[in-house]
Amino acid sequence: MADPLEPEQLATYFALMESVSLLHHAVEQQVRAAGGLSYVQFQLLARLADTPERRLTMTELADGVVYSRSGLTHQAGLLEKAGLVTRGPSPDDQRATLVTITEDGLARVAAILPGHVEVVRDLLFAPLSDKDLPALGDIMTRVRDHMRAQPPRSVTTRRRRG
Repeated sequence: MADPLEPEQLATYFALMESVSLLHHAVEQQVRAAGGLSYVQFQLLARLADTPERRLTMTELADGVVYSRSGLTHQAGLLEKAGLVTRGPSPDDQRATLVTITEDGLARVAAILPGHVEVVRDLLFAPLSDKDLPALGDIMTRVRDHMRAQPPRSVTTRRRRG
């Protein structure tokens, strides 16, 4: 059995998870109220809107938002049905499907973004000092990069239910 976490590690872990849950809940509520989307749908549209060509492969999207391939396929289908994205074959790779944000998708992101920024600023950044922000950014970047060094979810083998 693994050694237990030290008390300070455990307290830090719980504070992080509670903070992430509270922020996620507030952001989810704002995104639903302002744009009628789930948070993952907003993430997908925001990622697409932030790319120069306004498109990514399904695998790039799944890895970028840390979402399963099957879940992403479902969400992309809902977004496509709503006219916010289009899907089609990649001209560079026959196995890849490209997802492209539409003008309506860009408009939806633009409608959600001001309130989204306000929630993030109020909940995440308001309690931080000018010294805290670079420190938190550095710490979270190192943690994220360490986690991203693992194989992405899109390449992990799915377990079959017995």
